[in-house]
Amino acid sequence: MGKKLLFLFAAFAALYFISGCSNEHAAVAGQAGHDTRSTPPIVIAHRGASGYAPEHTIPAYRMAEKMDTDYIEIDLQMTKDRQLIAMHDDKVDRTTNGTGSVKELTLDQIKSLDAGSWFNQKFPGEADSGNHDLSIPTLQEVIQTFGKQANYYIETKKPAEYPGMEDELLKVLKKNHLIHSGAENRKVIIESFSADSLKRLNDRYPQLFLVQLGYPEKMDLPAISRYADAVGPDYQGVTESFVRKAHEEQLQVHPWTVNSVSDMKRLTGFGVDGMFTNYPDKADDITQSP
Repeated sequence: MGKKLLFLFAAFAALYFISGCSNEHAAVAGQAGHDTRSTPPIVIAHRGASGYAPEHTIPAYRMAEKMDTDYIEIDLQMTKDRQLIAMHDDKVDRTTNGTGSVKELTLDQIKSLDAGSWFNQKFPGEADSGNHDLSIPTLQEVIQTFGKQANYYIETKKPAEYPGMEDELLKVLKKNHLIHSGAENRKVIIESFSADSLKRLNDRYPQLFLVQLGYPEKMDLPAISRYADAVGPDYQGVTESFVRKAHEEQLQVHPWTVNSVSDMKRLTGFGVDGMFTNYPDKADDITQSP
């Protein structure tokens, strides 16, 4: 069954239920399906609070948590020994003192790298001596650290280079009781530029909330709505018309990566349902303001 059919089924069920319920119970019933609008927009900490701490490190995620972000984003790469790690690039060169492709390095080799000193050099105003001792966390380590108190927004990066990445991801989520059959669970949202990756996940667990990343002008919204629940477009191409068309297809809109206050206000005015940012504190101030 496609995502849109699932949405319509849930919507009709909710309407039927609401007709005989109090307002409080109606609100609960409305949460059963995939909402097409979040009020206020959710704030997604892009690679953690990466404007203030080294991206994809425990301190960056912890700082985001302290800023009351709604979700922490975790980009996934897979090591030579098939361990999922939190890293944006498929090479370790930019954010560590090492070199080479993640897929050609073991977890032990990657764990030996310095994952924080580069940040002090690039952003001296945010430098911290503790950054010299940081290592790259695995997905399991992030979840063990923050548990079910946090919400996770996870990207399968270049899954074509990592056969079986989705299976490894599902294993970790099931091990930590973050995925189950039945009702939709928003503790975890999964995003990808790869439609094939999202379709594989949708086939396995249609209750997962899935987000198709891309560029607004290239997005086939009706097609995306058959396997995903939201789109994550480059914020620079997002217009009010695009948001309206996405909502007509029962798709939420979560633009990336929005760092200026003026852009945050503009996109909130367009009716977006969430936004990625390196500065969760700025976004939280705007989205929570009356």
